[in-house]
Amino acid sequence: MTTHRTGTRDEWLAARIELLQAEKELTRRGDELARQRKDLPWVRIDKDYVFDTDQGKQPLRDLFGGRSQLLVYHFMFGPDWSAGCPSCSMIADGFNGFTVHLANHDVMLWAVSRAPLEKLQAYKRRMGWTFPWASSLANDFNHDFNVYFTEEQQSQGGIEYNYRRGGHGMDMRPAPEPVAQLAATCGTDVPDYTRDRPGLSAFAREDGTVYHTYSAYARGLDGLWGAYAWLDRAPKGRNEAGVWWRRWDEYAQR
Repeated sequence: MTTHRTGTRDEWLAARIELLQAEKELTRRGDELARQRKDLPWVRIDKDYVFDTDQGKQPLRDLFGGRSQLLVYHFMFGPDWSAGCPSCSMIADGFNGFTVHLANHDVMLWAVSRAPLEKLQAYKRRMGWTFPWASSLANDFNHDFNVYFTEEQQSQGGIEYNYRRGGHGMDMRPAPEPVAQLAATCGTDVPDYTRDRPGLSAFAREDGTVYHTYSAYARGLDGLWGAYAWLDRAPKGRNEAGVWWRRWDEYAQR
């Protein structure tokens, strides 16, 4: 027998209508946050970033693909790793379906990682992904947008992530067990794994000039993690106890 609170249909409906008001308030707040994001000042990018892509060497301005807007998902995949981060992989599983819709709304979506292009291509084939993915191994893009940190920064406590110094679970010593688990699944150790971080950065292009408009990190990426939006509406919610997710091809068949 269930231990959860039960009730009549009328009791459920009254509680649901009360919850609806809170949901509407959250929606309106989300609309206001979206407006504030659009109002952020744009920062001109004068540095030349050249990426390795399936189409050869491409500068940042060419990743727009003729559109005026570019979204970059900073996918954790270090040069010496054997596989991409499983958390980033779970997020990226949703990219295939909506890249075409974004592209037809004047927005290009790319993933960018420090791993060499050959590794990214092989991992894409394994995962069955088709979205564009570029290697930033030969440039400072990840470092400049605060999703990669040097060993020196790490050893001296000089990591500033998500707009603050330290304070993130991945910066703790010793690292929490879930972080060690994730590192192991990528074929690397904790220090190397935690020098890469996830994030999203947005760019605009006007009159040939590229501008940085927005970046988000850590829990700021929750809205991109599509599976969690579904779980939050499931009867038991996220119902988590440690790292439960896997790359999609690593789950036991059920």
